[in-house]
Amino acid sequence: MLAVNEVFETIQGEGGFTGVPAVFVRLQGCPVGCPWCDTRHTWEQLPQDEVAANEVLTISGDTPKWANYSAQQLVDVLTDGRFTARHLVITGGEPCLFDLTELTAKMSDCGWQCQIETSGCAEVRCDERTYVTVSPKINMKGGLPVLTQALERADEIKHPVSMQKHIDELDQLLEPCTLARKPQICLQPISTQKRATELAIATCIARNWRLSVQTHKYLNID
Repeated sequence: MLAVNEVFETIQGEGGFTGVPAVFVRLQGCPVGCPWCDTRHTWEQLPQDEVAANEVLTISGDTPKWANYSAQQLVDVLTDGRFTARHLVITGGEPCLFDLTELTAKMSDCGWQCQIETSGCAEVRCDERTYVTVSPKINMKGGLPVLTQALERADEIKHPVSMQKHIDELDQLLEPCTLARKPQICLQPISTQKRATELAIATCIARNWRLSVQTHKYLNID
């Protein structure tokens, strides 16, 4: 079962699919503990916050409420005609706490492009057609390591930065990895800070990497 916090349709605001209409499925639960996290309400999966499956679809805003869905139940909701987008973003929380193989396989079979956004601190289990975005969370409060398996499965490595040490940490993290999928490496300034943005731009130009700007924050959309 998948613990679903919310399901909503919007525009993907960052990374390689920036600007693409997308349906986001946010899953509940995350042990990583990023200090800048803007979805702290998804960290705990408490029994008293569980609601009926249909109820979570009507909830908006930052709430710890969640509902259990099977993969097939979620596929039924996503494909019943209420959404026009055909790009699915599975996020969290930390979505890779769950085995996403069945959900991503079924949605890919329905003609959808699936994308997972993960910290890399949990094993990535998904259909081969799924586009995996790893935003490696290094030395976070939860004390979890970034897994080599996650990095080597990534199609995109989107790294949050605010200072040079964050780029150095990324270099050290990737050095022992065999990145056979040749993922696109994106630098994303934390909280759109001016200094972080200038550093990310300069590094992307120097290394032929990609800048990931959180356009949804500039546009004030979910």
